[in-house]
Amino acid sequence: MINTSVDICGIKFKNPVTTASGTFGSGREFADFVDLNRLGAITVKGVASRPWKGNNSPRIAEVYGGMLNSVGLQNPGAEYFIKNDIPFLKQFDTKIIVNICGHSIEEYCEAAEMLSEADVDLFELNISCPNVSQGGITFGTEPKMAEKVVSSVKKYSKKPLIVKLTPNVTDITEIARAAVSGGADGISLINTLLGMKIDIKKRKSVLANKVGGFSGPAIKPVAVRMVYQVANAVNVPIIGMGGILNYEDALEFIMAGASAVAVGTANFNNPYATVDIIDGIENFMLENNIKDINDIRGIIG
Repeated sequence: MINTSVDICGIKFKNPVTTASGTFGSGREFADFVDLNRLGAITVKGVASRPWKGNNSPRIAEVYGGMLNSVGLQNPGAEYFIKNDIPFLKQFDTKIIVNICGHSIEEYCEAAEMLSEADVDLFELNISCPNVSQGGITFGTEPKMAEKVVSSVKKYSKKPLIVKLTPNVTDITEIARAAVSGGADGISLINTLLGMKIDIKKRKSVLANKVGGFSGPAIKPVAVRMVYQVANAVNVPIIGMGGILNYEDALEFIMAGASAVAVGTANFNNPYATVDIIDGIENFMLENNIKDINDIRGIIG
């Protein structure tokens, strides 16, 4: 008998596998392929206090080792999510993580307040959003700003608050410490790296927004390194993500210090990726006589 359950901010997941926000919608798109009951949690696409239109097209591009996206956190808003998506998700025996986004601290707080009475389990605060009130500077790239937005949202949040970090910084541990200082109950990382693709025949950027978030297997070594660094810098649960394609990738993150992992871009290539990874972890544990998944977490010294 093996134990794959993990504790994330006081919430028990049946296994350490969830989805990365923005790659699984609200689960509807994958319900025909995946038994959603098997997932430890579902992390939904970003939800704002009011609807977001998103960026202009084209906003997706395939690149070597992954993909670029500049969707721009398009979403129908918190009211729609509460009315339409939560009832769908509550049909399944899985935890619900809501990714919260905003253009300003006020918008973040408004979304957290609106969603705090909803029947969900945790919040994931996306501090990779551009702060429009300060010229578009990303909240999560400056420690004091990161701490400020986390502490502000924490006042309105009635759910455990996981803070999602951007990798586009010099020292990831500095941002992680700032988030925890602001009241983060957990950390998730990494969000996408910034990337660009140029069409040399048209002599212009492939994406309408010129740059986009780079995700996929090529970013995994960066993500594993950052999870390892953060796990040794703060004492809160970590959800690791970035280029996870299979159970071997997932186990790298866990051994680096992550309590759980989120599967993102792999879902587009293989809609069964999440359950394949769950099966792979279980088989690995059985084959290697590992009784408890938590026994191998953070074993890299």
